[in-house]
Amino acid sequence: MKKIIINENQRGFLFKNGRFVKLLEAGGYRVFGNRQIEVASLSEPLASEKCSLETLCANSEIEKQISVVEVADQQLALHFVNGKFAGVLARGKYAFWTVTDRHEYRLVDISIPEVTDDVPEYIFAKLPASVYTKIEVAQYQRARLYFDQRLIRILEPGTYYFWKNGVRVEAGFVDTRLTQLNINGQEIMTQDKVAVRINFVCNYRVADYVRILTEIDDYVEQMHVVAQLALREYVGRYRLDDILSAKEEMAQYVFGRLKEKEKELFVEIRDAGVKDIILPGEIRDIMNTVLVAEKRAQANVITRREEVASTRSLLNTAKLMEENKTLYKLKELEYVERICENVGSINLNGNSDVLSQLLGLLGGKTGCAAQGE
Repeated sequence: MKKIIINENQRGFLFKNGRFVKLLEAGGYRVFGNRQIEVASLSEPLASEKCSLETLCANSEIEKQISVVEVADQQLALHFVNGKFAGVLARGKYAFWTVTDRHEYRLVDISIPEVTDDVPEYIFAKLPASVYTKIEVAQYQRARLYFDQRLIRILEPGTYYFWKNGVRVEAGFVDTRLTQLNINGQEIMTQDKVAVRINFVCNYRVADYVRILTEIDDYVEQMHVVAQLALREYVGRYRLDDILSAKEEMAQYVFGRLKEKEKELFVEIRDAGVKDIILPGEIRDIMNTVLVAEKRAQANVITRREEVASTRSLLNTAKLMEENKTLYKLKELEYVERICENVGSINLNGNSDVLSQLLGLLGGKTGCAAQGE
C-alpha cells in the first residue's frame, strides 16, 4: 500500500488496470493493488501520460474545471491568462485548468501572411521566431514586398510582421537617399591623339522602386555605360587645350545625356561633374614648363610696367618743380626734413639765416659742417 498526497494546487487522476476512473481533489489517498494515481499541476495544461486528452475532457468533473480551445489549420490562438498574454497555440486541442486562473483565447487567421491590425504589436516580442517574419524598413528606405516571389506592394518606413504559413515572404530594399555614381579612370583619346584619363561623378535618386527592378537589368551599370559613351563622344571631338579650358561644358554635356536616359532607367539625375583630368606624364611635364614660362613672362611684363610708371612719375614731378619755384623749395625742405630725421645734431656758422645755411650745406656753397651723433 502507498499513500499519495494531492496539494491544493494539484489534481489527481485515478487509474485502475490502466483505465481512467475519476478525478481526485486535494487530499491524501492510499493506493494498492492495480490502482494508480497520476498527479497534475493546475498551472500546467491538462495532460496525462496514461490516457488521451479526449478521455480526460469527457469526464464531467474535469469538464467543470477546465477551459478548452481547438486551433484549426491556418490558425493560431493567442493565449491570455488573467488578462496577460501567455503565449501562442498552434494547431491542435488544448485544455487549461480554471480553478485558480482565468484563460482567454483569441483565434487568429494566418491563411494570409499579413498580420491584421487587431493583433497587438507587443506580443511579437514574446512569440517564437518560428511563427512570424519581421521586416524593418528604415526612414531612408522603401521595400518591395513579395509573397512566393510575387510582388504585392511597396512598404513605407516602419516595422511589419507576417505570419509563417508556408508562403515565402521576402523584401527587396531600395535606398531612397541621394546616391553617388563614380566613373573612375576612363582613358579616352582626344582629337589631337592625347590619351587622358577622366574621373567623373554624378548624383542620382531612384524614382520608380518597382519598374527599376522589373523592367531593366542592373540600372547602375547602365548609367555607368551612358556616362562613359557621352564622355568618349565629347572628348573625341576636341583638342586637349579645349578640353582643359572647358571642363564645365563637358560636365554639362554628359549631364544632359544622362538626363535624356533617366526616364528609361527610372532614376532622377540631380547633378554631375568632372572630378579630375589626368594627363600622361610627358604631357604633364610639357604643360608645367609652358606654365612656368608664361608666369615668368607675366612677371617681366609687370616689372617693366612698374618701371615705366615710376619713370613717368619722376618726369612729371621734375616738370612741376621746374615750372613752380615754390614747389621746388618745398621739395628741398622735404629732403632737409628727411636728413634731420637721421642726423643727431647740426652746427651752423655764419651770419645768414638758418634756411639759407641749410640749403648751402646741401649745395656745398658755404663752410657749414653737419655732424651726426
